[in-house]
Amino acid sequence: MLWIKTFHIVFVASWFAGLFYLPRIFVNMAQQQDPQTQKVLIGMSRRLFRFMTILAVPAIALGLWLYLGYGIGRGPGNGWMHAKLVLVVLALGYHHGCGVLLRNFEAGRNTHSHVFYRWFNEAPVLILTAATAFVVVKPF
Repeated sequence: MLWIKTFHIVFVASWFAGLFYLPRIFVNMAQQQDPQTQKVLIGMSRRLFRFMTILAVPAIALGLWLYLGYGIGRGPGNGWMHAKLVLVVLALGYHHGCGVLLRNFEAGRNTHSHVFYRWFNEAPVLILTAATAFVVVKPF
């Protein structure tokens, strides 16, 4: 199980690296007026989103394997796992939201400012910090 846990951590960290970086590209796209540069940034975003999605799949699958293998989450004293699972669902929703925003950029329908994307970029930091705290501290 330690190998499963190791690969789970690696895939989660890699997935979150993409969740941190993609909205930064959105900031640049929201500020960019040059169509050629915009096209390059959209291409970068599309490739990064595809790669992030590939990384998210084993991260979630290995997490599920750990959850089922350890039997964590059942019984008293495992409220931290339920809270962490809520954060996993939020991370998946954020990932999906990034895809929606990317499709809007591709279609030329961006309706947000670069300031919105700067704030939007903070969500995965909060999710990862809270999830890590729940796993390490197990506060409830």
